[in-house]
Formats: sequence, structure tokens, C-alpha cells
Amino acid sequence: MSTSNSDQAALKTALIIIDPQNDYLPGGKYPLWNMDQSIQQIKLAMNRALEKNMTIYFVQHVAPVDAPFFQEGSEGVKVIAELQEHAPEAKVVVKHYADSFEQTELDQLLKADGIESIVLCGMMTQNCITHTALSKTAENYQLSILSDACTTVDEMVHNIALSALSVRCTFALTQHL
Repeated sequence: MSTSNSDQAALKTALIIIDPQNDYLPGGKYPLWNMDQSIQQIKLAMNRALEKNMTIYFVQHVAPVDAPFFQEGSEGVKVIAELQEHAPEAKVVVKHYADSFEQTELDQLLKADGIESIVLCGMMTQNCITHTALSKTAENYQLSILSDACTTVDEMVHNIALSALSVRCTFALTQHL
């Protein structure tokens, strides 16, 4: 049985979901704008990735216990259960900086999995999505951002961040993943 070019491309593509954590939910320590819609779009992206046998990664920001949110060991630092249950085999990469590559094992895991293209989504558009997309390490990959599966503190900040990224990044809608 032969593998089509699109199947081979999917196998070399990873979906990276940045900071989908409880503190960003309503009732969390730093709730974000449009979280319900963003979670639905992330789940749709995960469905499409799973259908194509793409590798899925969660990136989890862990902060010191005296930080305002994402405190190590807290409920808020945990990956949203609804998403983790949707892809229980997804790899979790812990980070301590806005850039998902900075002092993490993400690049090594991507290389070990033969990944050439990465698709980013998650939280927060102007911070961790932007810093990861513009990371020096990200230049080693074909990169796109699912603009409808990202969120931040409000719609204006989200749109400003996407506009700023548009000169350096490719965007896609989740339905086209």
C-alpha cells in the first residue's frame, strides 16, 4: 500500500498546542477572552491532526509557586482535561519562558519525530504564540498558525498580534488543517 504525498506531509507535521491550561478558563487566575470558542477550535484541530496521524504536542507553562498564575503544583497549571482526554497520547513539553523552544526539549522531540512543519495554536496570541513563532529555533520548520484556534486577553490584542505576525508567518483556519 502506497502513501500519498499529503499523507507523508501530515506525518512530518506536528500540531503544537501552547498553554491550554486551567488558569485561563473562567474561574481561573487569568481567564482569557473567547476561551469556549478557542477550545472548540483546538478540539477541531486535534480531530483533523488525529485523522491525519499527525503528532500532537501540548506545551505547558510552569511558573514558580509565587507567580500570579500557572504555579507549579496548582490546579491552574494543569492542561485542560477536556483537551488532554481528547488526545491522551499527546506529548507534553514543560516550559518556563514565553518561547516554547527556550530551554525545553521541544526541538529535540520534533527532530526525533522527523517533523518538518509545525502548526501552532493556543494561548496567548501576543505572548507565547508570538514568541514561539518568532523563535530562532522555529526558523528550522515550516510554520503556520491557526488564527481561529488562538486567544488572549481580548479581541483587539489578539488581532493586533496576528497583524504583527502576518509579515513573518503563514496563517490557516482550523477547517483547512
